[in-house]
Amino acid sequence: MRTSSNPVFRNLPRQEGVGGGYANFGSGVTGAGQFGTQYGQQQPYQQPYQQAPATRSMTIDDVVTKTGITLGVLIVSAIISYGLTNANTSLAPLFVIVGGLVGLVLVLIASFANKMDNPAIVLSYAVAEGLFLGALSFMFTNVEFGGVGGSALIAQAVLGTFGVFAGMLVVYKTGAIRVTPRFTRMVIGAAIGVFVLIVGNLIAGFFTSGGLGLRDGSPLAIGFSLVCIALAAFFFLLDFDAADQLIRAQAPEKAAWGVALGLTVTLVWLYVEILRLLSYFNSD
Repeated sequence: MRTSSNPVFRNLPRQEGVGGGYANFGSGVTGAGQFGTQYGQQQPYQQPYQQAPATRSMTIDDVVTKTGITLGVLIVSAIISYGLTNANTSLAPLFVIVGGLVGLVLVLIASFANKMDNPAIVLSYAVAEGLFLGALSFMFTNVEFGGVGGSALIAQAVLGTFGVFAGMLVVYKTGAIRVTPRFTRMVIGAAIGVFVLIVGNLIAGFFTSGGLGLRDGSPLAIGFSLVCIALAAFFFLLDFDAADQLIRAQAPEKAAWGVALGLTVTLVWLYVEILRLLSYFNSD
Protein backbone atom coordinates (compact mmCIF):
# COMPACT_ATOMS: atom_id res chain seq x y z
CA MET A 1 0.00 0.00 0.00
CA ARG A 2 1.37 3.39 -0.95
CA THR A 3 2.37 5.79 1.83
CA SER A 4 3.10 9.49 1.82
CA SER A 5 6.59 10.95 1.96
CA ASN A 6 5.46 13.93 3.93
CA PRO A 7 4.98 13.71 7.72
CA VAL A 8 2.31 16.40 7.74
CA PHE A 9 -0.05 13.86 6.15
CA ARG A 10 0.56 11.34 8.95
CA ASN A 11 -2.54 9.64 10.36
CA LEU A 12 -4.91 11.18 7.83
CA PRO A 13 -7.19 8.45 6.47
CA ARG A 14 -6.98 6.96 3.04
CA GLN A 15 -9.61 5.27 0.90
CA GLU A 16 -8.85 1.73 -0.13
CA GLY A 17 -8.64 0.76 -3.77
CA VAL A 18 -7.74 4.20 -5.05
CA GLY A 19 -5.20 4.25 -7.83
CA GLY A 20 -2.64 6.89 -8.70
CA GLY A 21 -3.43 10.10 -10.45
CA TYR A 22 -4.62 13.41 -9.16
CA ALA A 23 -8.39 12.97 -9.27
CA ASN A 24 -9.26 16.64 -9.49
CA PHE A 25 -6.10 18.07 -11.01
CA GLY A 26 -6.78 19.59 -14.42
CA SER A 27 -10.53 19.01 -14.25
CA GLY A 28 -11.63 22.61 -14.29
CA VAL A 29 -9.36 23.98 -11.59
CA THR A 30 -5.67 23.79 -10.84
CA GLY A 31 -4.29 22.93 -7.40
CA ALA A 32 -1.18 21.92 -5.60
CA GLY A 33 -0.13 19.09 -3.33
CA GLN A 34 10.98 18.54 3.31
CA PHE A 35 13.98 18.12 3.42
CA GLY A 36 16.04 15.61 5.13
CA THR A 37 14.46 15.09 8.57
CA GLN A 38 11.32 16.90 7.56
CA TYR A 39 10.08 13.86 5.69
CA GLY A 40 8.85 10.50 6.98
CA GLN A 41 6.35 7.79 6.21
CA GLN A 42 2.71 8.08 7.19
CA GLN A 43 0.42 5.39 8.46
CA PRO A 44 -1.56 3.60 5.74
CA TYR A 45 -5.15 4.74 5.37
CA GLN A 46 -7.52 2.04 6.46
CA GLN A 47 -10.94 3.45 5.60
CA PRO A 48 -12.67 6.57 4.25
CA TYR A 49 -12.72 9.56 6.54
CA GLN A 50 -15.70 9.40 8.91
CA GLN A 51 -16.91 12.97 9.15
CA ALA A 52 -19.79 14.72 10.84
CA PRO A 53 -22.75 15.60 8.60
CA ALA A 54 -21.98 19.31 8.85
CA THR A 55 -18.34 18.86 7.77
CA ARG A 56 -17.60 19.65 4.14
CA SER A 57 -15.16 17.41 2.28
CA MET A 58 -11.87 18.82 1.04
CA THR A 59 -11.63 19.91 -2.60
CA ILE A 60 -8.90 21.18 -4.89
CA ASP A 61 -10.27 24.70 -4.38
CA ASP A 62 -9.52 24.33 -0.67
CA VAL A 63 -5.99 23.19 -1.43
CA VAL A 64 -5.39 26.14 -3.77
CA THR A 65 -6.83 28.66 -1.30
CA LYS A 66 -4.95 27.40 1.76
CA THR A 67 -1.70 27.02 -0.14
CA GLY A 68 -2.07 30.51 -1.58
CA ILE A 69 -2.65 31.99 1.87
CA THR A 70 0.32 30.13 3.33
CA LEU A 71 2.68 31.17 0.55
CA GLY A 72 1.39 34.73 0.72
CA VAL A 73 2.22 34.94 4.43
CA LEU A 74 5.64 33.41 3.78
CA ILE A 75 6.44 35.88 1.00
CA VAL A 76 5.41 38.92 3.06
CA SER A 77 7.49 37.65 5.99
CA ALA A 78 10.47 37.05 3.69
CA ILE A 79 10.25 40.55 2.24
CA ILE A 80 10.15 42.08 5.73
CA SER A 81 13.06 39.91 6.83
CA TYR A 82 15.11 40.88 3.78
CA GLY A 83 14.42 44.56 4.39
CA LEU A 84 15.39 44.39 8.06
CA THR A 85 18.62 42.51 7.35
CA ASN A 86 19.47 44.94 4.58
CA ALA A 87 19.11 47.80 7.07
CA ASN A 88 21.00 45.95 9.81
CA THR A 89 23.24 43.14 8.54
CA SER A 90 23.89 41.82 12.04
CA LEU A 91 20.29 40.53 12.12
CA ALA A 92 20.84 38.11 9.23
CA PRO A 93 22.47 35.21 11.16
CA LEU A 94 19.93 35.62 13.97
CA PHE A 95 16.96 35.46 11.61
CA VAL A 96 18.37 32.43 9.81
CA ILE A 97 18.96 30.49 13.02
CA VAL A 98 15.75 31.47 14.80
CA GLY A 99 13.54 31.20 11.72
CA GLY A 100 15.00 27.84 10.71
CA LEU A 101 14.73 26.30 14.18
CA VAL A 102 11.22 27.59 14.84
CA GLY A 103 10.08 26.37 11.43
CA LEU A 104 11.53 22.91 12.08
CA VAL A 105 9.91 22.69 15.52
CA LEU A 106 6.52 23.69 14.12
CA VAL A 107 6.74 21.04 11.39
CA LEU A 108 7.61 18.40 13.98
CA ILE A 109 4.69 19.49 16.17
CA ALA A 110 2.32 19.40 13.20
CA SER A 111 3.59 15.97 12.21
CA PHE A 112 3.83 14.08 15.47
CA ALA A 113 1.16 15.88 17.52
CA ASN A 114 -1.37 15.41 14.71
CA LYS A 115 -1.82 19.19 14.29
CA MET A 116 -1.25 19.33 10.54
CA ASP A 117 -4.70 20.82 9.96
CA ASN A 118 -4.20 23.61 12.49
CA PRO A 119 -4.11 26.92 10.56
CA ALA A 120 -2.32 28.70 13.43
CA ILE A 121 0.61 26.27 13.23
CA VAL A 122 0.70 26.35 9.44
CA LEU A 123 0.70 30.15 9.24
CA SER A 124 3.21 30.42 12.09
CA TYR A 125 5.46 28.11 10.10
CA ALA A 126 5.05 30.40 7.09
CA VAL A 127 6.11 33.42 9.17
CA ALA A 128 9.15 31.59 10.60
CA GLU A 129 10.28 30.27 7.23
CA GLY A 130 9.76 33.68 5.67
CA LEU A 131 12.06 35.11 8.32
CA PHE A 132 14.58 32.37 7.52
CA LEU A 133 14.39 32.69 3.73
CA GLY A 134 14.56 36.48 3.67
CA ALA A 135 17.70 36.56 5.78
CA LEU A 136 19.28 33.59 3.98
CA SER A 137 18.61 35.17 0.60
CA PHE A 138 20.27 38.35 1.80
CA MET A 139 23.34 36.42 2.97
CA PHE A 140 23.63 34.60 -0.36
CA THR A 141 23.60 37.91 -2.23
CA ASN A 142 25.68 40.06 0.13
CA VAL A 143 29.45 40.08 -0.20
CA GLU A 144 29.81 40.76 3.53
CA PHE A 145 28.69 37.19 4.14
CA GLY A 146 30.62 35.76 1.21
CA GLY A 147 27.66 36.11 -1.16
CA VAL A 148 27.97 36.71 -4.85
CA GLY A 149 26.21 40.08 -4.88
CA GLY A 150 23.15 41.09 -6.86
CA SER A 151 19.53 40.56 -5.92
CA ALA A 152 18.83 39.13 -9.39
CA LEU A 153 19.96 35.80 -7.98
CA ILE A 154 16.87 35.73 -5.77
CA ALA A 155 14.51 36.33 -8.69
CA GLN A 156 16.21 33.53 -10.63
CA ALA A 157 15.81 31.14 -7.70
CA VAL A 158 12.12 32.02 -7.30
CA LEU A 159 11.45 31.51 -11.00
CA GLY A 160 13.37 28.25 -10.95
CA THR A 161 11.43 26.99 -7.92
CA PHE A 162 7.99 27.61 -9.39
CA GLY A 163 9.19 26.39 -12.77
CA VAL A 164 10.11 23.03 -11.26
CA PHE A 165 6.80 22.93 -9.41
CA ALA A 166 4.83 23.58 -12.61
CA GLY A 167 6.86 21.00 -14.49
CA MET A 168 6.29 18.30 -11.89
CA LEU A 169 2.59 19.12 -11.82
CA VAL A 170 2.45 18.44 -15.56
CA VAL A 171 4.46 15.25 -15.08
CA TYR A 172 2.05 14.05 -12.41
CA LYS A 173 -1.09 14.99 -14.30
CA THR A 174 0.04 13.26 -17.49
CA GLY A 175 1.20 10.16 -15.61
CA ALA A 176 4.69 10.39 -17.11
CA ILE A 177 5.99 9.20 -13.74
CA ARG A 178 3.69 6.98 -11.72
CA VAL A 179 3.78 7.22 -7.94
CA THR A 180 4.08 3.56 -7.05
CA PRO A 181 5.13 1.98 -3.72
CA ARG A 182 8.53 1.21 -5.23
CA PHE A 183 8.97 4.79 -6.42
CA THR A 184 8.00 6.09 -2.99
CA ARG A 185 10.51 3.81 -1.26
CA MET A 186 13.27 4.90 -3.64
CA VAL A 187 12.62 8.61 -3.07
CA ILE A 188 12.41 8.24 0.71
CA GLY A 189 15.57 6.11 0.73
CA ALA A 190 17.40 8.73 -1.33
CA ALA A 191 16.22 11.46 1.06
CA ILE A 192 17.61 9.54 4.02
CA GLY A 193 20.92 9.14 2.20
CA VAL A 194 21.09 12.85 1.39
CA PHE A 195 20.32 13.74 5.00
CA VAL A 196 23.11 11.48 6.25
CA LEU A 197 25.55 13.11 3.83
CA ILE A 198 24.50 16.62 4.90
CA VAL A 199 24.97 15.77 8.58
CA GLY A 200 28.29 14.09 7.80
CA ASN A 201 29.46 17.14 5.85
CA LEU A 202 28.45 19.39 8.75
CA ILE A 203 30.34 17.30 11.29
CA ALA A 204 33.40 17.05 9.05
CA GLY A 205 33.36 20.83 8.70
CA PHE A 206 34.31 21.14 12.37
CA PHE A 207 37.56 19.28 11.72
CA THR A 208 38.54 20.29 8.20
CA SER A 209 37.81 23.26 5.97
CA GLY A 210 34.96 22.54 3.57
CA GLY A 211 33.98 19.32 5.31
CA LEU A 212 33.34 16.61 2.73
CA GLY A 213 33.25 19.17 -0.06
CA LEU A 214 29.48 18.99 -0.52
CA ARG A 215 28.83 22.70 0.01
CA ASP A 216 32.05 24.45 -1.06
CA GLY A 217 31.18 25.28 -4.68
CA SER A 218 33.34 22.53 -6.16
CA PRO A 219 32.15 20.24 -8.98
CA LEU A 220 31.21 17.73 -6.30
CA ALA A 221 29.12 20.38 -4.51
CA ILE A 222 27.40 21.31 -7.77
CA GLY A 223 26.56 17.68 -8.42
CA PHE A 224 25.24 17.25 -4.88
CA SER A 225 23.00 20.31 -5.24
CA LEU A 226 21.62 18.93 -8.51
CA VAL A 227 20.79 15.67 -6.74
CA CYS A 228 19.00 17.58 -3.96
CA ILE A 229 17.02 19.61 -6.50
CA ALA A 230 15.96 16.46 -8.36
CA LEU A 231 14.97 14.81 -5.08
CA ALA A 232 12.89 17.82 -4.02
CA ALA A 233 11.16 17.73 -7.41
CA PHE A 234 10.26 14.07 -6.91
CA PHE A 235 8.82 14.91 -3.50
CA PHE A 236 6.30 17.12 -5.30
CA LEU A 237 4.94 13.97 -6.96
CA LEU A 238 4.56 12.25 -3.60
CA ASP A 239 2.86 15.30 -2.13
CA PHE A 240 0.45 15.54 -5.07
CA ASP A 241 -0.41 11.88 -4.67
CA ALA A 242 -0.95 12.23 -0.91
CA ALA A 243 -3.31 15.16 -1.48
CA ASP A 244 -5.12 13.12 -4.11
CA GLN A 245 -5.72 10.33 -1.61
CA LEU A 246 -7.16 12.79 0.91
CA ILE A 247 -9.59 14.17 -1.65
CA ARG A 248 -10.70 10.71 -2.69
CA ALA A 249 -11.08 9.68 0.96
CA GLN A 250 -13.33 12.74 1.50
CA ALA A 251 -11.16 14.18 4.24
CA PRO A 252 -12.64 17.29 5.89
CA GLU A 253 -12.01 20.72 4.43
CA LYS A 254 -9.53 21.68 7.17
CA ALA A 255 -7.18 18.92 6.01
CA ALA A 256 -6.23 21.26 3.15
CA TRP A 257 -4.07 23.16 5.67
CA GLY A 258 -1.93 20.04 6.02
CA VAL A 259 -1.56 19.82 2.24
CA ALA A 260 -0.56 23.50 2.16
CA LEU A 261 2.04 22.89 4.87
CA GLY A 262 3.51 19.86 3.10
CA LEU A 263 3.75 21.70 -0.19
CA THR A 264 5.33 24.75 1.43
CA VAL A 265 7.98 22.60 3.12
CA THR A 266 8.97 21.17 -0.26
CA LEU A 267 8.98 24.60 -1.92
CA VAL A 268 11.25 26.03 0.78
CA TRP A 269 13.70 23.16 0.43
CA LEU A 270 13.74 23.46 -3.35
CA TYR A 271 14.23 27.24 -3.27
CA VAL A 272 17.20 26.98 -0.91
CA GLU A 273 18.88 24.34 -3.07
CA ILE A 274 18.35 26.32 -6.28
CA LEU A 275 19.62 29.50 -4.63
CA ARG A 276 22.71 27.66 -3.45
CA LEU A 277 23.37 26.18 -6.88
CA LEU A 278 23.02 29.56 -8.58
CA SER A 279 25.45 31.07 -6.08
CA TYR A 280 28.06 28.50 -7.16
CA PHE A 281 27.76 29.50 -10.79
CA ASN A 282 27.88 33.22 -9.98
CA SER A 283 30.81 33.12 -7.59
CA ASP A 284 34.23 34.25 -8.72
